Amino acid sequence: MAGGMNKRGSYGSMADRVARSHEPAPDPPRATPEPLPLKHCWVTTTAGRHPGLLLEWRNVAGAWEGRVVHPVPDPDGWVLLEEWLPAGLLDPT
Repeated sequence: MAGGMNKRGSYGSMADRVARSHEPAPDPPRATPEPLPLKHCWVTTTAGRHPGLLLEWRNVAGAWEGRVVHPVPDPDGWVLLEEWLPAGLLDPT
């Protein structure tokens, strides 16, 4: 045979091809989920009114709450706080 090829070609024997046909297909690549968009907001608490980032909403017993990250005053300056707050404490920018 020319070129060193046998009648099986480069595909291997029939047994090899049958065995490969029963191998599970590789998992398709997973799409990275898009993060939810962040929204700027104003957060009003006992510490005053400060800018915040609204991360997501949830409904608890018929009342909406927003998960926000916002600064609060600290004796040493500011700290960031992440918390769920009632929608009434959040205003759009």
